[in-house]
Amino acid sequence: MKNHNVLLVIILSLAILEEGLVQANFFKSTIVNWGAQNSAISSNGSNAMLVLNQFSGSGIQSKKQFLYGSIEMFIKLVPGNSAGTVTAYYMSSSGENHDEIDFEFLGNVSGQPYIIHTNIYTQGVGNREQQFYPWFDPTSDFHNYTIHWNPNQVVWFVDEIPIRVFKNYATAGIPYPNSQPMRLFSSIWNADNWATRGGLVKIDWSQAPFVARFRRLRLRACKWLGQFSLSQCAANTPVNWWSSPAYGRLSYAQVGQMMWARNNYMIYDYCEDVRRFKDQMPPECSLQQY
Repeated sequence: MKNHNVLLVIILSLAILEEGLVQANFFKSTIVNWGAQNSAISSNGSNAMLVLNQFSGSGIQSKKQFLYGSIEMFIKLVPGNSAGTVTAYYMSSSGENHDEIDFEFLGNVSGQPYIIHTNIYTQGVGNREQQFYPWFDPTSDFHNYTIHWNPNQVVWFVDEIPIRVFKNYATAGIPYPNSQPMRLFSSIWNADNWATRGGLVKIDWSQAPFVARFRRLRLRACKWLGQFSLSQCAANTPVNWWSSPAYGRLSYAQVGQMMWARNNYMIYDYCEDVRRFKDQMPPECSLQQY
């Protein structure tokens, strides 16, 4: 009887998780947090569109906060001359000492590649940028960008290929995002003071409006319910599949995929920028990151 009850709990938990996946669309799971006149949701909440023009950009955020999970979205970036624009997709907590996990897509002049800009903040401190060129045209079709966050590591995936890992080395005194709930945010905005060639190339407003498109939002994550969630969301349970030992580190095949992406498409790594840090490199740079 005891085993039967345990099995029933597991089945009900999985059913609740599946229900959450069905309901994870833009209508039900997000709100427009700025630039409402420059945003649109369609196809019963399956698709979203964010627009930047001379008057405003636009953005959305998730209604709920989460601690750990797999956050996935398909994005089609601004085509043509997108110089000076940034399309952002990230998780963030609130407050001055916030945690944050970033994907930012830096536009460029026609014919030049986008830059996939990644960063992570812990307790308000960032400065951990890594940048990549995509190995595809991110404006011609939708591509899958996933943030996988659990008690052991944060992994950035592009079309299911890991491009970056940030391990939990809290025991070595390196802060890790494991105590602050985060919301999903996405936006498009004017960043021509820094986004393209360090701000040398400005937005060509004759190309406006600039449109980024989104679909297949999946918030497979642990909902924050207060301090109880610190232990509940980290527990190794069937519902918290993202925190299971199988996701505690990359597989051998995934390490190979990541090294392929990094060897061929990485264009900046803060852990190699000795000049910037004046030989006082961030401590995690000396530790294995996969």
